[in-house]
Amino acid sequence: MLYVKDIARLLDAKILYGTNMDTTEVHSVCGSDMMSDVLAYVKNQSVLLTGLCNPQTIRTAEMMDIVCLVFVRNKQPDETMIELAKQRGISVFTTYHTMFTSCGILYTAGLKGGA
Repeated sequence: MLYVKDIARLLDAKILYGTNMDTTEVHSVCGSDMMSDVLAYVKNQSVLLTGLCNPQTIRTAEMMDIVCLVFVRNKQPDETMIELAKQRGISVFTTYHTMFTSCGILYTAGLKGGA
């Protein structure tokens, strides 16, 4: 088990919005650009790694109790998306790592998939 702050550190992520990063536990990770897969496989207290940068990503994260969104490949959500995440209490990061590398880093750190 990791905390949200650990995700930022491990992925060398830029924190665009962070909430309760020292106390929010993370139990699993999902890497996907297909929100239908996220809806089918993600469990609660998860981190979502994605390159899909649109408001639907935030809405899906809210429905699935995702506590942290990490946009891979330096994808940058706009201010509207960040504000939507703030309203829902979801931390938002961006990292230069690819999806594959990000998943590997978090797996090595002890996180398992959400399925």
